[in-house]
Amino acid sequence: MLERLKTLLPNKSTGFGLEITPERINLAQLSKQGQTYKLVKYCSSEIPEGVFEEGKIVDSPTLAERIQELLKENKINAKRVATAVPMREAIIRIIPLPAELDEQELREMVLDHEASLYLPFPREEVDLDYQKLGYFEDDDGIEKVNVLLVATRREITDSYLDTFKLAGLDVDVLEINSFALIRTIREQLRQFGSKEAAVIVDIEFDSTEIAIVVDGVPQFSRAVPIGTYQMQTALARAMNLAPTRNPEILQDITIPNTPFDSLSTQGIAVNPGMSSLLRIVSELTDELKRSINFYLSQSDGLEVVQLLLAGPGGGIGQLDEFFTQRLSVPTMQIDPVTALSLQVNQEIPSLVRPGLGTVLGLGLREV
Repeated sequence: MLERLKTLLPNKSTGFGLEITPERINLAQLSKQGQTYKLVKYCSSEIPEGVFEEGKIVDSPTLAERIQELLKENKINAKRVATAVPMREAIIRIIPLPAELDEQELREMVLDHEASLYLPFPREEVDLDYQKLGYFEDDDGIEKVNVLLVATRREITDSYLDTFKLAGLDVDVLEINSFALIRTIREQLRQFGSKEAAVIVDIEFDSTEIAIVVDGVPQFSRAVPIGTYQMQTALARAMNLAPTRNPEILQDITIPNTPFDSLSTQGIAVNPGMSSLLRIVSELTDELKRSINFYLSQSDGLEVVQLLLAGPGGGIGQLDEFFTQRLSVPTMQIDPVTALSLQVNQEIPSLVRPGLGTVLGLGLREV
């Protein structure tokens, strides 16, 4: 059976990375010069409401047309593309298996037996990929190997392949967006030990994807329905403005250092817009706390040592300080341009940079 979900295997072709989100398509094309990378092209385009919703492509013809327009406007002739499925549409599991299995036996064990134990769908309805991670001894002294299993429903895979085919493009890589983001910040993640976990908080348009990473591998993942749209909608309504999909309303916002629940006790006045925004941010903070506590309750000897903010909402002013105070975990906003020591010929504002992690990670697959 053809396994079309190529999440982990390297490729040698030249193309570009393209990220699809509910409100935008983002494109990055990179080149390598010696030991450094250069951003050859970065561009972005809005897509209409109803084209991509809740992690799924709803209108392939319209999306394909927008992709073609973006390529034409920016004079991009490459035909091969790396793209990604949202983490919430994927199943990611780490499976311990006997170390003595050869490659063929391992493949048969993962694809024909073990996968069915972890999938909420029939095996024939999903596309799978897997990768060996490393060897270890279990409590009984038996040598085993951890295998990373990744799966998406075939209907999701088909929607991506069909859309890019309509756009006249060949999908070279189809992976999970959190994997692309991890690739971008892998050097940052290498500073943590094997007993230290980093939490990647990817604040997207209509959801936040939480990935707890150890040794560069996501050990726990969860998506919560809180994103920039919920924040900007709460802010707009409180200010008697019409709801908008445009995130510009958040660009000049700075989250107060003092937690929301203690502002009133200190006699500090908060305008209705900020008050509404802080309620949404506090809800997200509570979801992060639940995820971290659940992960730690299932893990032995591990410590969460860092939160890394990514996505379009990751650059909101002082959001890192807010999370640090509320969660008692050091938090920082990622800068993918700096993380990759990327040479750029265009100005990319610091507020925008946390949102480039995924598309740059996809672009790396096509260098």
